[in-house]
Amino acid sequence: MEEQQKGQSLSSLGEFALIEHLTKDFPPLHAETKVGVGDDAAVLQPPEGEQMVVTTDILLEGIHFNLTYTSLVHLGYKSVVVNLSDVYAMNARPTAITVTIGVSQRFRVEQLEDLYKGIRIACREFGVDLVGGDTSASLTGLTISVTAIGFAKPEALCYRSGAKVNELICVTGNLGAAYCGLRILELETRVFAKQPTVQPKLEGYEFVIGRLLRPRPRQDAYQQFAAAGIKPSAMMDISDGLSSELLHICKDSHVGCRIYPERLPIDQETYRVAEELHLDPLFVAMNGGEDYELLFTVPAEYNQKMDDMGVSVIGYTTAYEQGAVLVTSEGKEYTIDAHGWQAFKEESFTENPKEA
Repeated sequence: MEEQQKGQSLSSLGEFALIEHLTKDFPPLHAETKVGVGDDAAVLQPPEGEQMVVTTDILLEGIHFNLTYTSLVHLGYKSVVVNLSDVYAMNARPTAITVTIGVSQRFRVEQLEDLYKGIRIACREFGVDLVGGDTSASLTGLTISVTAIGFAKPEALCYRSGAKVNELICVTGNLGAAYCGLRILELETRVFAKQPTVQPKLEGYEFVIGRLLRPRPRQDAYQQFAAAGIKPSAMMDISDGLSSELLHICKDSHVGCRIYPERLPIDQETYRVAEELHLDPLFVAMNGGEDYELLFTVPAEYNQKMDDMGVSVIGYTTAYEQGAVLVTSEGKEYTIDAHGWQAFKEESFTENPKEA
């Protein structure tokens, strides 16, 4: 952090000048944004006949991210897109965000410019407005809280509670890469701590590291649903691990599920890296988390449409009494347990953070 002592101090600007400086390059993009940054509160006009969707996440240094291997540009970008992912998981269209940061004096204005550069990239890439937020001094490192706001017709909204028996269970993209990327970066960080002159060996891990540091919310799937006239019966994003999210949908929809491991979409690099790290690729795909793919259910007649969309059908829903089960190609059945991220388990308070 020695290089972070160079540059302009935060105290040289003060709170209000700092906010104005950091948010000056965020012109409004949406007609819904009547008043954005600069007043006591933002003013948004919901489109006629639509309802508002609101979600928020807090990211804490040392818990959700490690600045040893996470650039502030990447962190700013990721802090936005993980919230947009929740809006897309409601089958809604995100239009605005607020950003609140707590920051210690070890940071300089230039570092916060990098953070807001990442925020600005995400806002422009996904077409959302920065409409407000706050800044505060912090004694414990960097804290970021982003709130995302979106809109949707009431009949378009998807909840966790809508799945019915004998529906397809589907996931977009691929699973497990972000967790493998995290493990690689943690490994190289431990090596660097013991041997500071050793350069990290990251060649061949670009995909899994990229999935961790620069995830992409599934805006494309949201758009494909609209274009195809499909409304998932239940949906959520995969942030804490597939197993955890499956159990959420099963509980809230009062259904069971049967999942087939050979159908889980695992990228070849993820598979290779998992084996290098002596991890079971299936365990990584089921429990890794932070992939920000969409898990959803649809009626069985949409099977061909799912194939056309490039979506993986990984199983189907059953009666609640049959439980959540993983079924191997040999016909063996295993109860699905959640081994993904849990905010208040003992490991959450260690020095090995879960990325944002």
